[in-house]
Amino acid sequence: MFKEIFENVRQGSPLIHNITNYVTVNDCANMLLACGGSPIMADDPGDAVEITAVCGGLNINIGTLNQRTVPTMFAAGKRSNELGHPVVLDPVGAGASTLRTETALRLLEEVSFSVIRGNISEIKTLALGSGTTKGVDADVADKVTEENLDGAVAFAKAFAKRVGAVIAVTGAIDIVTDGERAFCIRNGRPEMSSVTGTGCQLSALTAAFVTANRERPLEAAAAAVCAMGLCGEIAFRRMTELDGNASYRNYIIDAMYRLTPTALEEGARYEVR
Repeated sequence: MFKEIFENVRQGSPLIHNITNYVTVNDCANMLLACGGSPIMADDPGDAVEITAVCGGLNINIGTLNQRTVPTMFAAGKRSNELGHPVVLDPVGAGASTLRTETALRLLEEVSFSVIRGNISEIKTLALGSGTTKGVDADVADKVTEENLDGAVAFAKAFAKRVGAVIAVTGAIDIVTDGERAFCIRNGRPEMSSVTGTGCQLSALTAAFVTANRERPLEAAAAAVCAMGLCGEIAFRRMTELDGNASYRNYIIDAMYRLTPTALEEGARYEVR
C-alpha cells in the first residue's frame, strides 16, 4: 500500500505551495525535493493566491505568524478550496499565544483542510478551543504512550469526524485517523526532537503525499508519517561520535532522498485500529 503511494509521489512530482515559518523554510523545501516533490514558497498577499492556483497542494504552517502572512493564509486556503486542491494545516504552537490560537481556530472555520498535523497539545487546543503548550513541544502529561493510546485514538477519531479532515497527531507514537480508521505508527527516533523543524518538514511532506494521492488522504498521510520516522531511524544509524543535530538534520533529508518505495513498505511499523 505505502509502496504505491510513494511511487505516485516520485512519479507525479507534486508542486506544493508552502506558507510556512522562516525558521525551517529551507529544510521544508529540501524535504520536498528529497521526496520527489517540488516546493514553492510565497507568502506576500499580492503573490500567494496566484501562486497557489498553479500548484497542486498547499501547506499552511503558523509557526512565525505576522500581520502580513495571516491574511495570505486565508486567501490562499480559500483559493485552494475553490480549486479542489489538498490543504494541510500545521498549527505550530497553537495554545502558546492568543494570536496563534485564534488564527488556527479561524482557519478551521474558514478553510477546509485535508490534513491537520500537530503534536497532541496543539491538536487538543484546536479540539477544545483553548489550551497550553510548552513552546512548540507537547506537554509531558499530554504525550501519547502505550498506556493512554486507546484514549488518544478515540480523541483523535472524534476530532477528525467533527472537522472532516485527517488528523495526524505526532509524537512518540503517531496517530493518523480519518475518524473511522486510525494508523498507530511507531517509526522514528526520540533524537528527532533535537532537530528544529522535523515537524514542519513532515507537514510539507504530507502535503506532497496527499496531493499525489488525492483519493486516499488517510493512507497518504500515514505513509508520509511512516516515511519521516523511518528516515529518522536510517539517519540515526549514520551518526558518529563527531556528529550532532546539524548532521542529523542533513542525514534525515539524505535518507528521504535515497528512500525507495519498497524500503518504505518494508520499514513502516504500524497497526490499524
